[in-house]
Amino acid sequence: MLKNIKHIGFSAIVFILFNALQTGAEESRNSACPVNSLSISFDVKNNLLKGREVITLPDDREAAVYTGNLKILSIDLNGNPMDYIIKDGQFKVTGKGILEINYEGVFKGDSPKKNPENTGVVSTGIVSDKGISLTDNWYPSIKELAYYKLVAVVPENFLAVSEADEITFRNVPFGREYTFNMGHPLNGINFIAGNYKEKKDSANGIDIYTYFFGEDAALADKYIEYTRKYLKFYDGLLTPYPYKRFSIVENIFSTGYSMPAYTLLGKDVIRLPFIPETSLGHEIAHQWFGNYAYADFQKGNWLEAITTYLSDHLYEEQKGKGWEYRKNILLNFQGYVTSDKDFPLKDFSGRTDFATMAIGYGKGAMLFHMLKGLTGEEIFYKSLRRLINENKFKIASWTDIQKAFEQESGKDLDWFFSQWLNRKGVPSLKINDPRERVLKGEPLVSFELLQEGSEYKFTLPIKITAEQGEVKELMQVEKGKQYFSLPTNENPEHLVVDENYDIMRKLSYDEFPPVIARLVGDENRIIVYREEEKDKYSTLIETLKEEGFSVKEEKELKDEDIKKSSLLALGFESQVLKRLFGKIDKPDSGFVLIVRNNPLNTSKVVAYASGDSKEEVDPVVNKILHYGKYSVIRFEKGRNVEKDITETNRGMKFSLSEPVQGIEPKKTLNLQQIIDNVSDKPIIFVGERHSYYEDHKVELAVIMELYKKGKKFAIGMEMFQRPFQKAIDDYISGAINEKDFLKKTEYFKRWNIDFNLYREIIEFAKAKSIPIVALNLKAELMKKTEQSGLDGLSEEERKEVPQDMDMSDESYRQRLREVFETHPSGSSFDYFYQSQILWDETMAHSIAEFLKERPDYQVVVLAGGQHIMYESGIPQRVNRLTGKKYATLVTGDIDYNIGDYVLFPDSLKPPFSARLGIVLKKDEDGVFIDDFSKDSAALKSGIKKGDIILSVDDWKVETVEDVRIALFDKNPGDSVKVKIVRKRFLLGDKELEFEIAL
Repeated sequence: MLKNIKHIGFSAIVFILFNALQTGAEESRNSACPVNSLSISFDVKNNLLKGREVITLPDDREAAVYTGNLKILSIDLNGNPMDYIIKDGQFKVTGKGILEINYEGVFKGDSPKKNPENTGVVSTGIVSDKGISLTDNWYPSIKELAYYKLVAVVPENFLAVSEADEITFRNVPFGREYTFNMGHPLNGINFIAGNYKEKKDSANGIDIYTYFFGEDAALADKYIEYTRKYLKFYDGLLTPYPYKRFSIVENIFSTGYSMPAYTLLGKDVIRLPFIPETSLGHEIAHQWFGNYAYADFQKGNWLEAITTYLSDHLYEEQKGKGWEYRKNILLNFQGYVTSDKDFPLKDFSGRTDFATMAIGYGKGAMLFHMLKGLTGEEIFYKSLRRLINENKFKIASWTDIQKAFEQESGKDLDWFFSQWLNRKGVPSLKINDPRERVLKGEPLVSFELLQEGSEYKFTLPIKITAEQGEVKELMQVEKGKQYFSLPTNENPEHLVVDENYDIMRKLSYDEFPPVIARLVGDENRIIVYREEEKDKYSTLIETLKEEGFSVKEEKELKDEDIKKSSLLALGFESQVLKRLFGKIDKPDSGFVLIVRNNPLNTSKVVAYASGDSKEEVDPVVNKILHYGKYSVIRFEKGRNVEKDITETNRGMKFSLSEPVQGIEPKKTLNLQQIIDNVSDKPIIFVGERHSYYEDHKVELAVIMELYKKGKKFAIGMEMFQRPFQKAIDDYISGAINEKDFLKKTEYFKRWNIDFNLYREIIEFAKAKSIPIVALNLKAELMKKTEQSGLDGLSEEERKEVPQDMDMSDESYRQRLREVFETHPSGSSFDYFYQSQILWDETMAHSIAEFLKERPDYQVVVLAGGQHIMYESGIPQRVNRLTGKKYATLVTGDIDYNIGDYVLFPDSLKPPFSARLGIVLKKDEDGVFIDDFSKDSAALKSGIKKGDIILSVDDWKVETVEDVRIALFDKNPGDSVKVKIVRKRFLLGDKELEFEIAL
């Protein structure tokens, strides 16, 4: 960017010509390149450059010589005057030999545009006593590589710099004569001179110079220090530095250029404290890319892409912030590159605005990032070294880059370069149906990826987070619609796609923060002002108007305008803001700009700016646009004091847990209606209070109604433990009788709840051949876990428990803690918690295993309400394992949040359960009577304490539970025969039989 400079003349006119081309000690020349010898001098008082140029043309081809707005005084070819016609700033010459041109030009540096009618006035440079800066169109040029030698006479107080490995000077009558020699072909030269303070240092044989104006000379040491560091870094990363010297030169204009062997930084730039750590490295990286291997800008400028990637991006990557830099690349592309501003990367020639920068610098840098991911880091840098070595001081193209990478990697990369260079836009990804499933007992995460628009091939990084750690995979995307499934740890929580922004793509809504770039880059953008504050913001309004903003007074704005546009509302009291956001708090002092999502159209943004006064607003007008990545900026007296970005997701993030569930509104439903509502659910959980007969009648009603509806289902029961599944199956099939069923399942030993409460359910299942699934864990393992945790289980015991368990539900954990603190078991809470998780997980896995084996079945789960309420005991775990929908029915007078339906059955008297009124124990002699209950029928019959029971109604008694098995099917008024052995001192044991009325 050029600045207008007020000039003061220099009185002496200096003009010296030289006629001979001195080759010096130069490397073997490329005979196909022209040789260009320039001699220039200056009248700084009149902003005048006078020059003589001698071009050695190597062959008879036609060449175009570009003169721009220079005034051509004469042209000779091989010593003879040449007829020429200058058209569109150029003339043609044909023939081999020496072309000699005398010319002059006026460089005032204060004309914003070229004026074709004012020959000799050039706007791209300056010649004054403040300094000389000539970076474009200051000599007649052939737009191809050439060898250059320059002789320049400058005022005696000036030091001069140009492209050269060797610089010499001598004092002459009118000033100082510099000679610049470069032994390599260049694509052009520049010339800078001024009243500089020179400082010299060296590193590894490279001379390092600074040319700073006196007021900035103190910065020299810092720039030299960083230059040493960067030269060493890139020497190791790429190839040896190609020149003998490197200079940092201060410019009158605000520039950031890199030329062979030096960089030209504007005086306002060079004073910024962060430049040595950032932009300086970028310009030094250009010594390899742009000043060693060249590019034809008209055929595709790849230089800014690779330089950005190996400097600005790489420095952030080294700090662990590479992903942030890449996300900002994607943000800038999406914010600035509208459909009418988009073009293929191959067509980038140079930066002209934010959109071209987002493509040429940003998208280009991402191409190299993806290329590194495709080839690997080692091959990536080998390929770059090959590119440099094979194109030293030559024009290299995207084709040459592709060739270098194909040779080093051994891969055909035509598809890669074709899609990223030749297409507009970037991939737009959509993730459908992300879910966790369990197949063949292993947890999987699956999803469908859609590309909206053009189909690209790329490697997509995937991360799945789980309590047990992260799983990361690289998925090969080759089609516009593709299904992915990958194994993961148990209990996957989130699917994160492209977390580190390794793919050039469109950001999803949850990744795309409201930032200034989205405001500035929008195709439709409106400034909204209040009439009473128009003067305060007048400079800002006019500046943004030049950038393409429409301007409206707030009373003119309609909702349709808001829907179609991004807005900048001026003043925090704007009625537009109140209409959209309600109350807006008064911003902090100074000037504040805040960007938010547009409530009427989330693809747009609404920003509001507020300044305390015109004096606070005007100094920041030209700074705002350079803070594109921020959502909030604040200035005080023109100095930035705050900047922030609204937090958004890192990567495309999807929850794999159960979505938020709604609840049934409060309404009176009878049980039949509830069953109708849930009968199609794959899993129906019925929570019970174990000793409440009415709860079991509800369970039976659900089962019977499903059977009537012709449903194919099984009954999962907490009351039975997994090792006894065969006994259950045998009973349902009729292979064993009821007593054998109770004995072989060890029901009375392991559950200790009156069997008659469940008997109707089990008998119905048997009669209708409905499978019953034992859900519960072996009690011994539960107790052991409660005492010593899961780590206390032996290797063999661990084989019996689920290998994947979800222990991450904090609300469930808190409820269990409340239970534990109310009824402490003596173990630690952590062990108690582990045992409860083990309990629920085992039941969940039992259900999932059954459904996996019989996917066409439903399951009715009967378990204690605490395992079902709030869905976080068994239900969510089963869902995690199966992905199947479910319904929860919980009985009792409890709050409405604990299940889909809460049932309130009337209290029922439980069925008769026969009892003898005895307390039994077992020792080596057998099961004996230890005590009697009040009104014991056994005591009344004559049985005594200590008697050993042999049988009850011919059912052999071997365990305490055998007595309960013998009695479970008796009715009131029945009698049982109890055979016992009574021990007698001296007389010996005696076998007796008693008949006891129940």
